[in-house]
Amino acid sequence: MKTLFFSSRNWKEILRDPLSLVFCVGVPLVMMIIFSFMQRNMPIEVYTIKNLAPGLAVFSFAFISLFSGMLIAKDRTSSFLTRLFTSPMTSTNFIVGYSLPLLPLAFLQTVVCFVTALFFGLPLSFNLIISILLLIPAAMMFIGFGLLLGCIFNDKQVGGIASILIMLVSFMGGMWFDLNLMGGAYKTVANLLPFSHAVEVAKAPLAGNYDGLLIHLLWTIVYAVLVFVLAIFTFKGKMQGDSK
Repeated sequence: MKTLFFSSRNWKEILRDPLSLVFCVGVPLVMMIIFSFMQRNMPIEVYTIKNLAPGLAVFSFAFISLFSGMLIAKDRTSSFLTRLFTSPMTSTNFIVGYSLPLLPLAFLQTVVCFVTALFFGLPLSFNLIISILLLIPAAMMFIGFGLLLGCIFNDKQVGGIASILIMLVSFMGGMWFDLNLMGGAYKTVANLLPFSHAVEVAKAPLAGNYDGLLIHLLWTIVYAVLVFVLAIFTFKGKMQGDSK
């Protein structure tokens, strides 16, 4: 109940910033439209709608990281969290309380991406629903990344650091170009990071190809668990430091 009450408060904070909500949902939508028209004039395999839609869905989650990082960083720089540190809430309660209201936003981003893709030729099928559901671990992972950044950096620093994360996702996610074309060390590093695996998880159902899906899904889940554990312990350290 403590977590749910705290989550409700954070949901209200999110709704007080509608511009950020429009940005999180609107940017992927605009990019979807632009790249779809580009693909019509210069056909490129990676820009076909069955590849573009899942890639943009994952890319949109990077903005969730920025959003979640700013949310927790702003609270840390105010007296709000300092007062809550005297409550019986644990660091896990806090991190989960920040995460829960962000999941509907991530789900909205995903739905907007795929519904828009339907207008550009993406077939409506049961595989589409599977793809959306399989993106939940990826959404949690990006929320975790944002919370971890918000635990480490203040509200003035999070924006710049999160921008680096967005660029990293863009270059290492394989949504704008085939990583096989780069090869070598570039592809190796990209495969060690979770972003391309999250994209492949979303692509597989749409292509009707489930070979290798499990390893991509497990890679994403492991990263999601890892960043949440790091966020919880980092937040716990901040709690102990600020309580002294």
